[in-house]
Amino acid sequence: MLSAASAAVVRATLPVVREHAAAITAEFYPSMFAAHPELLNLFNRGNQASGKQQIALAAAVVAYAQHLLDGTPFGPIAERIAHKHVSLGVRPDQYPIVGKHLIGAVATVLGDAVTPEVAAAWDEVYWLFAVSLIAAEARLYQQAGVTADTLWRPWRVAKRDEEAVDTVSFTLVPDDGGPVPVFEPGQYVSVAVDLPDGHRQPRQYSLSQAPGRGELRITVRRVRGVDGAPDGAVSTFLHDHVHADDVLLVGPPAGEVTLTPGERPVVLASAGIGITPMLSMLDHLAATPEREVVAVHAELSADRHAHLAEYSRHPHLTWYENGDEGGRAGLVDVDAIPLPAGAIVYLCGPIAFMRDVRAGLLRRGVLSDDIRYEVFGPGMLDG
Repeated sequence: MLSAASAAVVRATLPVVREHAAAITAEFYPSMFAAHPELLNLFNRGNQASGKQQIALAAAVVAYAQHLLDGTPFGPIAERIAHKHVSLGVRPDQYPIVGKHLIGAVATVLGDAVTPEVAAAWDEVYWLFAVSLIAAEARLYQQAGVTADTLWRPWRVAKRDEEAVDTVSFTLVPDDGGPVPVFEPGQYVSVAVDLPDGHRQPRQYSLSQAPGRGELRITVRRVRGVDGAPDGAVSTFLHDHVHADDVLLVGPPAGEVTLTPGERPVVLASAGIGITPMLSMLDHLAATPEREVVAVHAELSADRHAHLAEYSRHPHLTWYENGDEGGRAGLVDVDAIPLPAGAIVYLCGPIAFMRDVRAGLLRRGVLSDDIRYEVFGPGMLDG
């Protein structure tokens, strides 16, 4: 709980911090990486270059401060961050490094406005945030039976399949003779690769089939740069260089957006490569045919539809439309989606797609708490 003195300072300064939050995090990352270049291996360089990571951090810190002041819900954001951190091997001893450079960035951007009292108040906010995450991450590490230092295991590619245009799947088995971990439909794993430039980079990929098969499967779409942005470094490497019998470093399953057990109907709405967690859920639900399932997918064309034959074994609605990479609002006719009474809805795909579908579902009377979504990359779905 934030102290009364700090709460007064944070309440007074929150508007200016919110206004300059993106500038603060843009200052923070270069400062931290200059002092601790080893941390570059933890962060997605593509998201750093695009500014997405900076925006996500800024939004999280401001949202947490608001939560401390008035109780605005923060649990889903904290849970998402904790799962992502565990998937990357974030350690408790790295939090002081982050805190030092984050508060230093606040002072640099806001200048003389950052008095000792202001610095102390925001330092308290950061440490309440950090302690809550450290505790949540410790529980997740314990549940996974790993530590940050034993996170990565070697997995052999048992099979590589070309699934669709720019999309391949890799079926993985433990190369160390250890067990295949239990996971929940909807979760992901991190994959770390050593790129030709000598840097290691991790990425998260949803598990695209149900648990209990004695293997893991990930499905990777090649990220092609648009408007001058570079191609995705890790997806390109996996597509061009990883084949059957190659070995990848893989972390334990993580992710908070998982299939809810029970008998309530399920609606799975996806676009583009957002189909991957839905495939795991569909595969799992096939074993419980008494549970009603509605599957909806949007894609540019049939030749880009990942796992089309597999997906088509289930009752489904599919929209194909030329245009942006599955991101255009209106790609799916939300009013045409069957909505069983009491259904839980899962969304995954580009932000524009999910925002549009979510708005349509709310308009049709679906409760906000019954709409769950997986965002690929940093950040959350607004609203």
